[in-house]
Amino acid sequence: MSKYKEIKGFKVQTLASDTVASVVSTGTWASGGSLNTARRGLAGSGATTAALAFGGYTTTQVALNEQYNGTSWTEVGDLNTARTNLASSGNGTTTASLAFAGNTPPNSALNESWNGSAWTEVGDLTIARNESGGCGTTTAALSFGGETPLTPGSGPHSVKTEEWDGSSWAEGGDLNTGIRGNAGLGLQTAALSVGGQLDPPLTNHVESYNGSAWTEIANMNAAKNRAGTGGSYTNGLAFGGDAPPLTAATEYYDGTSWTEVGDLSDARSSGAFGGGAPTGVSDAILAGGNTPGNTANTEEWTTSSSFTKINLGQVYYNSGSNAFKVTGQSVPAGTWASGTALNSGRNRAGSSSSSNSAALIFGGQNPPTSYLTITEKYNGSAWTEVADLNEGRTSGTGTGNSQDAGLYSAGYDGARVADVEQWDGTSWTAKNAMNQARSEFAAGGGTSTSSIIAGGFGPPKLTNSESWDGTNWTEVSELNTARNGMGGAGSSNTDALVYGGDVYPTSPRFSNAVEKWNGSSWTEVSELNTGRLDLGGGGLSSTQAIAFGGATTPNSENETETWNGTSWTEQSELVTAIRYCANTSNGSTMSAIQSGGSSSGPSQNETTVQEWTVPEANQTITVS
Repeated sequence: MSKYKEIKGFKVQTLASDTVASVVSTGTWASGGSLNTARRGLAGSGATTAALAFGGYTTTQVALNEQYNGTSWTEVGDLNTARTNLASSGNGTTTASLAFAGNTPPNSALNESWNGSAWTEVGDLTIARNESGGCGTTTAALSFGGETPLTPGSGPHSVKTEEWDGSSWAEGGDLNTGIRGNAGLGLQTAALSVGGQLDPPLTNHVESYNGSAWTEIANMNAAKNRAGTGGSYTNGLAFGGDAPPLTAATEYYDGTSWTEVGDLSDARSSGAFGGGAPTGVSDAILAGGNTPGNTANTEEWTTSSSFTKINLGQVYYNSGSNAFKVTGQSVPAGTWASGTALNSGRNRAGSSSSSNSAALIFGGQNPPTSYLTITEKYNGSAWTEVADLNEGRTSGTGTGNSQDAGLYSAGYDGARVADVEQWDGTSWTAKNAMNQARSEFAAGGGTSTSSIIAGGFGPPKLTNSESWDGTNWTEVSELNTARNGMGGAGSSNTDALVYGGDVYPTSPRFSNAVEKWNGSSWTEVSELNTGRLDLGGGGLSSTQAIAFGGATTPNSENETETWNGTSWTEQSELVTAIRYCANTSNGSTMSAIQSGGSSSGPSQNETTVQEWTVPEANQTITVS
């Protein structure tokens, strides 16, 4: 007989208090020692116990340099050239840093190196910049974006990137979007450009650098300019900034998405924030800045280090409350965040996914009559175009539980079709057609080899259901209510759920009906709280589903509901109201994705992507 420890791989721990489900969620900001000179537009490097803060603006540009020991700041050797809005790189200590670019005025290409006691002018940038991003080490740094003309405020915003090899700067890969006021995070070969200002609005835009090229990835939840950063490009923080107004918000990036965590005590922008490779999200620092008005305040970010979660599903005994608990995920705590936009805007596409970081979108429509073959694959940070469908069509049904195994069935290419194609991770192959041609979001669930699809528009609206065994389609028991424009979820051709839809000419046309498939028949179960059509959905089984977006009027909706096998619960709303998004049957209620669609009517197509994530939390185990 297997033992519990052999199955789970760890012993049950006894703790005096609850474990932290996520260490970063315990993070807080606390006041540190104040700078000797209040200023804004300064740069820095280091961490909470060893940091530098240099340059900036009081009533004019200054060359001041201060060193922090974890308690107080001491003035040390000044920069050779006074300037503000400069960038920096460092190695997380007070003994090595670079200070480059900024406004003297005019905008500057100057670069200075700190050796622990003095600054020395070294190789200049090839382009003078102001309010640019910077990161890396003293021997491998990056400078990117910024305002490049010599006259501050005159634009344009730069896409140019420069790489420092310890002695000189050379041009690297361009940013996708020209920007200034962006913050840098990470190393020369693994960096982020975070936030900033376009021309003219502020942005939540984020790009990732791999040493040669920038890729647009998941946006922050809120737009911000002149923010602070700390950590690495897969484990980092962005805090403060101009929102406007000034913000105290802190966001954490886990390599896939951004989550709001503990706020700063003071809303501010343009402070010294480490600027290179700080030791991580456990000890970031922010000194000085604009509150508005120059400030000398310092804040230090710390997280709990008393316990490290072993894995999701970890059981432990809390001796203080005399209860067994488990580290799990609670669906009501889930939230939506903006993800990386599609390369090609579309509505009424199909999709196959397992989570919000592993998805495939295919087909769809670029109104009014462009039926797409384009397929894109998502890794949680970027969409990549892969092999096209053999036949361009829209309003078909996507099933599949992986970005490497999907099925696209039926649809519309100028006429309603019954055609089917299967994705094997590399290419699409035509398969046996359905018995009934249909379009306009029939729904169901399953995998690329075992699916159930029901409803849709023939015309008329259909109750017809068909089961796929990997080779052939077989007509099975019909839905109780004819409709199209549904959402669906499920694991196979014996386990699925369909919900919502359009029942016109019945009034109201926005259906809240839900039906469950058990392999032989459809049964009506508890209704959605909000009836709607053209909604998005997904889920791993008939007892775990999510419904989002859709329409109850000509306009799109942002409602989200989750199904636990018994009832529907209203959850956090979408960031952007959407309808006609990619039709899929998989993903999960813990990690779902919305891709493409329209925020208004059928003539619009969008690149919008939103990611649903449920954080980890501690739950008491109840035995009955």
